[in-house]
This record gives sequence, structure tokens and C-alpha cells, in this order.
Amino acid sequence: MNEKFNLALEEFIHVGAVLVLIIALVSVLTGLIRAFIPQEKLQKKFAKTGKYSGLMGALLGIPTPFCSASMVPVSMGMIEMGAPFAMVFSFLLSAPLANFVVVGFIFGVFGWKVALVYFLIVFIGSVLLGTLAGKTSLKNEVKLITVKAIKNRTSCTPQPQTSCCDSKPDFETLTNECKDVNKEKNLSKASILTLNLSSATSSKLNEALIFGWSLFKRIFPYVLIGALISAVSTIFVTDDWVQKYLGNDSPLAIPIASVIGVPLYLRIEMAIPILNALILKGMSMGAAMSLIIGGTGASLPEIAIISSMLKPKAIIAFICSVMLMAIAGGYIFYFFF
Repeated sequence: MNEKFNLALEEFIHVGAVLVLIIALVSVLTGLIRAFIPQEKLQKKFAKTGKYSGLMGALLGIPTPFCSASMVPVSMGMIEMGAPFAMVFSFLLSAPLANFVVVGFIFGVFGWKVALVYFLIVFIGSVLLGTLAGKTSLKNEVKLITVKAIKNRTSCTPQPQTSCCDSKPDFETLTNECKDVNKEKNLSKASILTLNLSSATSSKLNEALIFGWSLFKRIFPYVLIGALISAVSTIFVTDDWVQKYLGNDSPLAIPIASVIGVPLYLRIEMAIPILNALILKGMSMGAAMSLIIGGTGASLPEIAIISSMLKPKAIIAFICSVMLMAIAGGYIFYFFF
């Protein structure tokens, strides 16, 4: 009992620490993008995607080597900046499944053919399912983030100015004061521009940090819930348990694998070597790929974190989308590999 408790505690600390660090960094990065890139330009670019929003979201997921949980800050930022729901939904599907790190691991273990087919399944699935979601009422199932207004503390109220010649001091005093005024007026334009840029940059950095902190506070409680779920799953869903129910060549193992994948928090660098060993013991390639897609795309810890931005209907649609790709991909691999 103590051994299981220690294992669960280690998993909770490990997963929690990793997710907190990643989400903190991504939240700040999202805030910087939001602060330094004009929102009007981003909104116009997002609007231009039109019917290709799902494709653009899936493409954005390829260079982002993180789990779907760490993509929540980015997705929240996209929504806040006016991105279509189809783009956000496709991005949430593609980012954990079609990113270059996952595809690279699969290529390294299973070869280029398996990696290519896997990539096509998850990428095309992300595009189609994201596009479909954008055409439904699911686009209204989003929790908007509220950020406190940022006050510009650098502004000042113009003060009434008096001329140096309004009073009647002696000639020497008058001459010195007017020279000082002329010196101030002769400040170089470059110096004034530098001061303005410095002030603007400082203001934008402050805005970025405030937005990043708002994102992080919104997501942090869900990170703890996700880490707790991951810790509990390590006790009840062991490698032996997976081998018992999936370590055979039955086609029924594929939908079972997609369901089993959901409670697991599969770190791809650990999951693929383990699944490769199970394949050598008799597990079908279809069940292995179904487990990878289900566990990497929609594990319970990730679902807990995604619930910080999506309402129940959208969460259900997200889970069903991942399971659909897992089952479809599993059967493609089952019959052709």
C-alpha cells in the first residue's frame, strides 16, 4: 500500500510540476504575442481564413511539441484575439497528436511508413473535425477569460506653464532662466523617441504579464486536478493491466484501447517504447496506435485542464473527436499493417 501511495505521489509531483512550468511559460508567451502584435491585424488574418480555419488550426499544431493541456493558454489567447472556433478546435486536436516530436518518435521506433500514415490520420482528422465543429453551435460553448483593465500609470496631466518672462527678475536671472528653457527645448528628437519607445515597451510588457498571470490563475486549479487524476491512474491502470486486455490481435482490442487511453496520461517518449514491446508480445499495431491517439489526445488530466476553457458540450465533442480518430486510425493500421 505504501509503495502504491509513493508511486502515486511521485506521479502527482512530476506531472504537476511539469504542467505548471509549461503552462506558466506558455501563458507568458501568449501574453507577449497578444501585447506586441496588433490585435486588429491578427483578427483580420483570422477572419481571412474563412472556410480554411480548420486547416490553419491543424497546421499551427504541427510545430508545437506539447500536450493538449499546455495548449490551453494558447487556445485561450486565440479565442480572445478573435480566432474562429474551427481553428481553435483543430489546433487542440492537432497540437498533441500531429506535432513533429510525436511523429518523430513514431518514425524512430516504427519507421517512416507508420509515421506517415499516423500523421495523415491525425492531421486530416483534426482538419475535418475542427471544420465540422466550427459549423455547429459548439462555437458558443467556450468560457471567455476576463482580464482586469490595465491602467496607464505613465500618463500625466498637463500642467499650466508660465513663461520665464512673466515676472520681472533682474536681467542676469532672466537670461539664465531663458537659456535653461532653450536647452530643454533643444533635446534631440532621438532622445525623445528613445524615451517614448522605452515607456511603450515597458507598458506592453506589463500588459503581457498581467494577461499571462490571468491565464495561469484560470488554469492552475485544473492542473492540480489533472495531476491528481494521473496519479490515481498509475495505481489502477498498470502496464500489466494494459497487456492483459490489449495484448492480443483481436479487432475488439481497438475500441477498448481508445477508451483505455483516456484515463492514461501518456508521455509519448515513454509510451511508444512500451507499446513497441507489447507489439512484440502479440499486441496488434491497430490497438497500439489507438491507445497512442486516445491517451495522447484526450487523457483525463488533459480533459480536466481543457475544461477551464470549454463548456461540457464542447468537452464531450472533443473527447468523441479524439476517440473517433483513435478507432478509425486503429482499424486502418489493423488491416493494412
